[in-house]
Amino acid sequence: MKSSVLLEVRDVAREFDVSKPWLNRVIEGQPKSILKAVDGVSFTINRGETLSLVGESGCGKSTIARVVCGLYPPTRGAVIFDGVDIAKASVNEQQQLRKRFQMIFQDPYASLNPRWRVGKIIAEPLVSHGIMTDKAEIKKRVDQLLTQVGLSPQDQEKFPHEFSGGQRQRISIARALSSNPEFLVCDEPTSALDVSVQAQILNLMKDLQREFGLTYLFISHNLAVVSHISTRVGVMYLGRLVEMADTKTIFNRPLHPYTQMLLSAIPDLRMTGKQRTPVAGEVPNPLNPPSGCTFHPRCPYANDRCKLEAPKMMVANDGSMVSCHAVEEKRIPIKLVA
Repeated sequence: MKSSVLLEVRDVAREFDVSKPWLNRVIEGQPKSILKAVDGVSFTINRGETLSLVGESGCGKSTIARVVCGLYPPTRGAVIFDGVDIAKASVNEQQQLRKRFQMIFQDPYASLNPRWRVGKIIAEPLVSHGIMTDKAEIKKRVDQLLTQVGLSPQDQEKFPHEFSGGQRQRISIARALSSNPEFLVCDEPTSALDVSVQAQILNLMKDLQREFGLTYLFISHNLAVVSHISTRVGVMYLGRLVEMADTKTIFNRPLHPYTQMLLSAIPDLRMTGKQRTPVAGEVPNPLNPPSGCTFHPRCPYANDRCKLEAPKMMVANDGSMVSCHAVEEKRIPIKLVA
C-alpha cells in the first residue's frame, strides 16, 4: 500500500556564498559572506493536495521550490519523493523521478524558447525522456494537451510571442503535463498576469488537479490566490517556516504575529471593522539576521527571550504548527478573522 505522503522536505537548508573575490577579502581582511536562503525547513505534502508557501520577497520560498525540483542541491537535509531521497538516488533513478514532477515558472515568456514553435516546446519532455518517438503520436499528444488547457491544436505552429501572457502560461502548463507527472511545483505562476486571467489559470489548475489527481507545491505572495487554491498553507519568514495549518485555520485563526500581519495587509472590502495589526518595519538583512527569533525586531509581542532564543516548532492536535515564544507562553491573543 502506498504512503499518503508524496513529498517530504526534511530539515532542508540552502546557503549561497556571496563573498567578494578571495584577493579582495585578503586585502580588506574580511571573512566569507554566507547567505542562508533556507534554514532548516521541514514539511510533507500528501498525494492530491496543494501546499502553498507564502511570505514576503526574500523569505526563501522560491529557493525551496528550486531545491525540491533539484535545480539547487540542499546544503543540509533531504528531499524525499515517494520514499526516495533525490540527492542519493542513482542517475537512472533520478531520470525516472524527473518524469514524475515538473515545474511551472513565474514568467511564462522567459520560460518558453522564443525560437521554437509551440508544438516543439510542449513535446520537449516527451522527446527528452524518451516517452514517445513516433512523430504522429507526439503530434496527437500535443493536440490533446493544447485542448486540455483551453487552446487550439492549430496553435502548435505558432511562436510564443504570438500569444497573450495568460495563453503563454497555458502553454507552460501543457508542457508541464506532457510527461504525465504526479507532482507540479508552481513558482508564482499567476503573479505576472492580470487579475481576470489569474482566475482563469487557477480554475484550470484546480480542474486539472481533480481530473488527473495532481499534487501541487504552490509558491505565492498573493494571499487571495493562496486562499483559492490551497489545501494547507505554510508561512515563511527569512528562510524559516513560522506557521503551517490548513487553509481555513490560517485565514480564520492565525497564530503567529507575522501571519496576522500578512492577513491584516489584505484590504477589508466588507468594512467589517475588524482589528488590524499594522505592517511595521523592514525585512532584516539575510546576511546578518537578528539573533533569537528573526521576527522579533518587528513583533509587538517580543520580549527578552525572543531576542536570545530561536523558537522551536510546536505541533497542535489538529496538525497545525507554529514557531513562536509568545504563542507558547500564551502572551499573544488568538485573532479570529470574520
